[in-house]
Amino acid sequence: MKYGFDNAKYLKIQSERIKQRIAAFGDKLYMEFGGKLFDDYHASRVLPGFEPDSKLQMLMQLKDDLEIVIVISAVDIEKNKIRADLGITYDMDVLRLRDEFMDRGLSVNSVVITHFNGQASAEAYRKRLENMDIKVYYHYTIEGYPNNVALIDSEEGFGRNDYVETSKPLVVITAPGPGSGKMAVCLSQLYQDNRRGVKAGYAKFETFPVWSLPLTHPVNLAYEAATADLEDVNMIDPFHLDAYGETAVNYNRDIEIFPVMNALFEDIYGEAPYKSPTDMGVNMIGACISDDEVCRQASLQEIIRRYFTSLCNFADGKCSETEVNKIALLMKRAKITVNDRKCVVAARERLERSPLATAAIELEDGTILTGETSSLLGPSAALLLNALKHLAGIAHNVKLIPQTMIEPIQKLKVQYLHGHNPRLHTDEVLVAISMMGLLDENCRLALEQLPNLKGSQVHSTVMLSEVDRKTFNKLGIGLTCDPVRKIKKKV
Repeated sequence: MKYGFDNAKYLKIQSERIKQRIAAFGDKLYMEFGGKLFDDYHASRVLPGFEPDSKLQMLMQLKDDLEIVIVISAVDIEKNKIRADLGITYDMDVLRLRDEFMDRGLSVNSVVITHFNGQASAEAYRKRLENMDIKVYYHYTIEGYPNNVALIDSEEGFGRNDYVETSKPLVVITAPGPGSGKMAVCLSQLYQDNRRGVKAGYAKFETFPVWSLPLTHPVNLAYEAATADLEDVNMIDPFHLDAYGETAVNYNRDIEIFPVMNALFEDIYGEAPYKSPTDMGVNMIGACISDDEVCRQASLQEIIRRYFTSLCNFADGKCSETEVNKIALLMKRAKITVNDRKCVVAARERLERSPLATAAIELEDGTILTGETSSLLGPSAALLLNALKHLAGIAHNVKLIPQTMIEPIQKLKVQYLHGHNPRLHTDEVLVAISMMGLLDENCRLALEQLPNLKGSQVHSTVMLSEVDRKTFNKLGIGLTCDPVRKIKKKV
């Protein structure tokens, strides 16, 4: 893999910047963490070399002085919003995040349910958490937020919210995903702390957009693609430009909320410490890009992957056509098409010669391999076997799994488990070759190549099952699919 990001430098200068910001305030600092606190796979894909848990590594250095508040929107609970990279709902991810933090010795204070408006699903979720001895608070929907400053900065606005009792000087506000209301939680706490005589400050740790990169840089465009469902738009920060004469990139929600932030700080301190939304942030990502071209190319590929994901979600009724069209427009701005993803071209070319669905993989060294559906294997399973044989130096015509072993598995799936698809999925193929590896040297060698698939890219001409998608994700393989359920051409 070609690296374009200096992770060691990032850990050093980013942690220093955070400590400086903590020192700038008095009794307490609320730090909003945008994006994923760990498992930040989007950042690791668009910035090759960025470690998914880099932000967590920094927090570990401050763990004695911090506590974590996890935020989830009642709206996301109501619609069972899915965290796409893990395939689990946001409400389940809250529990996963809590366990992960606590396993690392970090203090988790509570869960805040935002945008609450009496939703029955949110009330049921609160009861579930409280039965687990987890403290839960409600923050309510405020009419006209974020523009109705007079209402927001009042007893009927932030004053109506539950107050989150905290004890550490650094309070990290995080969430399973964007749009959860993290900033509003921070502002509400500032308002209520002021009523209690506590001097508190606010800072924002937002990985994207990268303020120091151009508006149309692929890294920033990839962020827009990743948040297309939120209708986020990257913008030039007009407050920063006016204050400093310097161009900086931010996004619409932070720019919209900035007047509220200023009004709150003016009420609390008499003057605002920040002159722009960009000032609020502590992002040092841009200073740690070591190879701009590598990050550009990785980001362009991410935009294409996001486009295919939105197409499949639209086919499943999980997103709007607006989301699809927004990413399509981003691709035009970036001057790319789906054909800039090599495995897409290879899979579709193989489909022209095949009666059934096909798939293609681009390995880390650029090698392209293909596979197609057969009576025994689905396209992804066939492709996976081809890739493992190639990496292990096994001839293509060698059968790793004999038909006599596949047929009993098919009988189990159809006759006893009442399935409709007899073909083996990727996980079933891996189990089969792991068992065969006890007796067959080729299977053992093939299985040992699984770690070498990490970073590979796959495209399927049909939408794969959830099982196959999860298998590729666990192997670290980037997967895209055409929004097609079944292919069977006349021969």
